[in-house]
Amino acid sequence: MTRRLLLILSLVVILCSCGEYSRVMKSSDYNYRYAYAKQAFENKKYTQAYTILADLVPIFKGTDKGEECLYLLGLSYYENHDYLNSGAYFRQYYTQYPKGQFAELARYYAGYGYYLDSPEPQLDQTETLKAIEELQAFLDYFPKSDKVAIAQNAIFELQDKLVLKELENAQLYYNLGSYLGNNYESAVITAKNAIKAYPYSKYKEKLEMLILKSRFKEAQMSVDEKKEERYRTVIDEYYAYINDFPNSENRKEADNIFKIADKFLNRK
Repeated sequence: MTRRLLLILSLVVILCSCGEYSRVMKSSDYNYRYAYAKQAFENKKYTQAYTILADLVPIFKGTDKGEECLYLLGLSYYENHDYLNSGAYFRQYYTQYPKGQFAELARYYAGYGYYLDSPEPQLDQTETLKAIEELQAFLDYFPKSDKVAIAQNAIFELQDKLVLKELENAQLYYNLGSYLGNNYESAVITAKNAIKAYPYSKYKEKLEMLILKSRFKEAQMSVDEKKEERYRTVIDEYYAYINDFPNSENRKEADNIFKIADKFLNRK
């Protein structure tokens, strides 16, 4: 009986809540609707909150409630994990209110939402680039914010994701080898561009090793008149690699590459 009674009471509460929400949506009392939206947000009913707030933003624009209404609209979408819409409203907020009460948080949540929405490396990285742009803007505008460390770490992680995508592309070129052309050169160019763009990435060692291996394969497969020049390039890449990563776990493989290249260049 007790469980049944609780179930009935729960249903009554839900029905009453739905009934009130319907009345709010039909009400022409905007202050009443705004108060309900704020309460819905506090109660984590984010869909109800942003549905009501979306209607109220243009109505309250230019009033004392307009700024908070727009910020809460973005935050409602954010808390509901809809980062695409939340980002759009946060950007609208800090564009309209660049020195507003919630400008710091709006810029932070815009960027961090895109960070949370950033896809896996093999997918399109538009959202990742957007996240870096927004988070960097947040750091530029609010360098003393208590969220600076979080934003910086998020940027580093996002940048590493971009580098990983380029590493995977370079590895693909390396795996293709000489199929339909010199893919080793494409692997080198892709890897070097990634290092140039993000010189402090945690994937730098892997990129440099892939460059060395690509140069070595390229030299091995070259016609005789190009072998000497390309093996000298291998030697140059080897020294660049061990200079940056003298204690790498790949040092043995790198040393073996060097020995073969050096033997070719110093043959009698």
